[in-house]
Amino acid sequence: MQLSVKALTIVTAILWGGGVLFTGLVNLAVPSYGTECLKLMSSVYPGFHFSRTFGDVLVGTGYGLVDGAIAGFIFSWLYNFFAGRADQA
Repeated sequence: MQLSVKALTIVTAILWGGGVLFTGLVNLAVPSYGTECLKLMSSVYPGFHFSRTFGDVLVGTGYGLVDGAIAGFIFSWLYNFFAGRADQA
């Protein structure tokens, strides 16, 4: 069975980007929510700073979308590569 590379890339981008967006927006409303997670992401994503502004939430969401898309693409490509080899064996 093969995975759809395009579908998994889009889904993981939406899930990870949406998770960053949700965490950032809730943190703007409730300052104690997700602070450690957002600090961790700010140490990984170079342009994202944990300054609790809407602009930074959008930057983090953009990084999350790209990061999720790359992870979904790599995962589905590797899965299809090794699943194809298992079918041939």
